[in-house]
Amino acid sequence: MMKDMFSFTTVLLGIEFKVRKLIEKCHSVERELIEARQENQKLLDIIEKQKEEINKLEEQNKILILRNRLDTTEGDSVKVKLKINQLIREIDKSIELLTKIDGRDG
Repeated sequence: MMKDMFSFTTVLLGIEFKVRKLIEKCHSVERELIEARQENQKLLDIIEKQKEEINKLEEQNKILILRNRLDTTEGDSVKVKLKINQLIREIDKSIELLTKIDGRDG
């Protein structure tokens, strides 16, 4: 009977030891889970900030593209106006020459 009691106590102590180890392991896993959740939240915050930065940069890019288009259009418009003025001067010279020729012949 004593031997059975000793065996039972040994088994019970073994089970108690294993349960304590499992509890320690459970606490360790819980701490790791909390740390992982905190790290996950930090990463989500970083992602959100990067999305905001991307949106801001996309808006800036749109503005720059529009500005470049306007600059090009204005530049083209100035070129067109200069070309028109040049053509008008050439037409005026041609009319003047034609008038002189008509005046001599007539």
